[in-house]
Amino acid sequence: MTTRAKKPMSAAKSSGNVFADLGLPHPEQELLKAKLTLQIYRLIKRRGLRQAEAGRILGIKQPHVSALMRNRSGAFSVERLMDFLTALGQDVKITVRPTRKEHGEVSVIA
Repeated sequence: MTTRAKKPMSAAKSSGNVFADLGLPHPEQELLKAKLTLQIYRLIKRRGLRQAEAGRILGIKQPHVSALMRNRSGAFSVERLMDFLTALGQDVKITVRPTRKEHGEVSVIA
């Protein structure tokens, strides 16, 4: 029986945006889409909607609802995701204000 030497583990501090940490293009937009998609998922689950029912409410086909439920929002714009939230009876508020940092940030408050 051979014994493997343990390799030292390394870790890097997260920026708070996994998309930026992975070096993906447009990380702020991708994080916003993920947060909006999570809200859509929670609303559909909370209401106990079947995917076909949710599709009728959102105006999309069931396979697209299935993709949303698996956090696959890539095909949808931020604007379209906000439209889905309003179709589900939610108000969407966009606030723009100055920041003290070099760059501003995008947040979703539910």
